[in-house]
Amino acid sequence: MSSERITIVGGGPAGFFAALACADAGCRDEIIILERGPQFLAKVRISGGGRCNVTHACSDVREFASHYPRGGREMIGALNRFAASDTVAWFDAHGVKLKTESDGRMFPITDRSETIVDCLLDSARRAGVKAMANCGVEQVTKKADGGFELALANGEKRLCDKLLLAPGGCRTAAQGQLAVSLGHTLELPVPSLFTFHIATTWLRELAGVPVESAEVSVPGTGLRERGPLLLTHSGLSGPAILRLSAWGARKLHKMDYRFPLLINWLPHGNAEKLAAELDSRRRSQSARHLVNAPIAPLPARLWAKLVAAAGIAEDTRCSALSRAAQHRLLQQLRRTEFPVTGKSLNQDEFVTCGGVRLSEVNFKTMESRIHPGLFFAGEVLDIDGLTGGFNFQAAWTTGWIAGRVLAGKPRLARPDTASKVLPMW
Repeated sequence: MSSERITIVGGGPAGFFAALACADAGCRDEIIILERGPQFLAKVRISGGGRCNVTHACSDVREFASHYPRGGREMIGALNRFAASDTVAWFDAHGVKLKTESDGRMFPITDRSETIVDCLLDSARRAGVKAMANCGVEQVTKKADGGFELALANGEKRLCDKLLLAPGGCRTAAQGQLAVSLGHTLELPVPSLFTFHIATTWLRELAGVPVESAEVSVPGTGLRERGPLLLTHSGLSGPAILRLSAWGARKLHKMDYRFPLLINWLPHGNAEKLAAELDSRRRSQSARHLVNAPIAPLPARLWAKLVAAAGIAEDTRCSALSRAAQHRLLQQLRRTEFPVTGKSLNQDEFVTCGGVRLSEVNFKTMESRIHPGLFFAGEVLDIDGLTGGFNFQAAWTTGWIAGRVLAGKPRLARPDTASKVLPMW
């Protein structure tokens, strides 16, 4: 039976960043990472289409925290200790420069996730962090005299004084069993960030058509989002749908992902303005077929389908549009209703809502309020963010805080990324 002072369960972004923060803070204890799978940082490798959306360019902590459907309040304090700007500075100090895209997402300038993976792995090696793959932890026992005993899948047992659980998202209750076995409560794990299945034929015929901005809502739930949409072979996707699914993760789960979805295709114009637009076409484009006179910025193909859905014949000219037909068209433009019949996970993010109950963790230290010496970081916590780098930032932030405290550093110490030089082997 071997003994390590600090053990980290999980070789993902939170686990590695915690190990590096701990080592970089001058910790002289042995730091070991145990990863159940065959590969470290697997999620980093495939995220963002293989580019890795490292974080988001938002300097206001409260605004940044508003992008977490669960955990936003806790993340305010955490981000005041290690924010997105600190992430950028850390990677810059370790030879990786990030770039900001028009929507605020930040990627390595190489556009390759391997850049981030290599940086973390090389930094860990230089810092003397020991990382072991194919090394699953099956059971953790709190010892009466302090510390923890870990039973590994290969039958080996290990002891440690301090333990950080960072195994990734609790996509099933079983994946959070280590925390539960130590007395922690697991909030129900359900999918977040998913697309909607809609069987309506005319919508699926528009697969691949983007919509610049629309408002989507679920009646009776208070869920409402505005933003770009993407029409797909299975239904609807795009930022507005993903945000709606994230904020409504638990409500939509309770509805078994079967619910009515309302879409306002032109949310920037009220009914009176849209009626005036149609009246203008009746006068200035009287001989033109209505189906060929879309209201900007709607795509022409979508406009034609909406006209048909309103029961207006394809050969109807603008001058022949009756008041009754105009009313039906306005209803379609402002309140198209689709029956959602299921979901598909967003492959770039595959985020899960749920995890260790946040009230059981001290977010100044990331230490368990139940067992001293036990820490948490990353997706194992009931924290999940919207697309755009927010989930990775939660991993960097919680990992950094935990790592510093594991090393015995003051709780509120700010990172000194500019002067960091990791020791060579």
